[in-house]
Amino acid sequence: MRLALAAARRAGAAGEVPVGAVVMRGGALLAQAHNEVVLRHDPTAHAERLALADALTAARSDRLPGATLYVTLEPCAQCAGSIVLAKVDRVVFGAWDPKAGMAGSIHDLLRHPLLNHRCEVIAGVLAGECGELLQEFFGGLR
Repeated sequence: MRLALAAARRAGAAGEVPVGAVVMRGGALLAQAHNEVVLRHDPTAHAERLALADALTAARSDRLPGATLYVTLEPCAQCAGSIVLAKVDRVVFGAWDPKAGMAGSIHDLLRHPLLNHRCEVIAGVLAGECGELLQEFFGGLR
């Protein structure tokens, strides 16, 4: 999660919403990314999606069994869908997202019983630090 927080700080410094994500498997770092929505002029350029794409390329596969995704904010619907499709085993996130979260806040797409893949979810890891980063960013915009 510390690596994801470092990526989130880089996002904030670049004017992006400070969310960072890291994909690990077998103790090895497969990928890390941060939000690039503004940079890419792409509302889908979320940290999780970018990290997953890079991890899939690194793994030379369309699936990531055995992988853990660490992300500083609870995944949204788009990212949760990508996580399920990539068959990530575990998602560890920091801050809850009561407005868009799909790992238990609004809905739980990551563990939905009708889907063909469900992830283990560990919530609230370094939640205070992850949440403060977001609060500082949005507080500076007001």
